[in-house]
Amino acid sequence: MRPRIRQVLFDFDQVLARYHHEKRIAHLAAFAACAHERVREVLFTSGLEAWYDGGAIDTGDYLARLGDGIGKPVDEARWIAARMAGSLADDAVLARVSALDAGLTLGILTNNGVLMAQAIPRIIAPVFPRFEGRVLCSGALRMRKPDPVIFVHALERLGWAASSTLFVDDSFANVQGARRAGLHADTVVDARSLRRVFKRYGLG
Repeated sequence: MRPRIRQVLFDFDQVLARYHHEKRIAHLAAFAACAHERVREVLFTSGLEAWYDGGAIDTGDYLARLGDGIGKPVDEARWIAARMAGSLADDAVLARVSALDAGLTLGILTNNGVLMAQAIPRIIAPVFPRFEGRVLCSGALRMRKPDPVIFVHALERLGWAASSTLFVDDSFANVQGARRAGLHADTVVDARSLRRVFKRYGLG
C-alpha cells in the first residue's frame, strides 16, 4: 500500500542546486589574490569546512580561520557571495517543486554550516517561500548525514512524523540513513529522477 506523504524533505546541493567547488574556490582566490590551491587547502584539505558543517566550530571561528588562511578577512557577506558563485539553481527541479500540491509541506536538510541558511533563500529564490522557516543545516544540528540521528532531530524540530515524510538526496548513503530513521527516502540526481520518485509516491 502506498504511504500517505504529507511532507517532503530535500537535500540541497546536487538536488535543488548544482554545486561547483571550483567556482567557489575561484571567487575566494580572486578576492584574496591568492592561489586556487591555497583556498582549496584552507577550506577542504585542512578539514575546516567539514568541522564547520558538523558544528564543531562556530561561524566566527570558521571565518577567522578561513581569512587567516587565505590572507584576507572574510565576513559573512563575502562567504555567502562565494557560496552563491559556486551554486546554480536547477531550474527543472525547481519547476517540479513549484508544481507540487500547495498542501504538501516542504523542508531542506543539508550538510552545511549555519551560514548556508542565509545563502539558500537567494540561490532558490523563486521557490523559497515553499521552504520558509524549514531550512536545517547540519552545522546547527551538530551532526551530519548519513547519521540516522540527524533525521530524528530534524523531524523533531520540524514537528513532522517519519511515517509521512519523504526524503530525497543525491547520496545513497544519506538515503540509507534516512530509511534507518524511519523516513521514506529515495535517491534523486536531477529533475527526471525526481519526477520518477514523486510519481512512485503519488505526488505528481
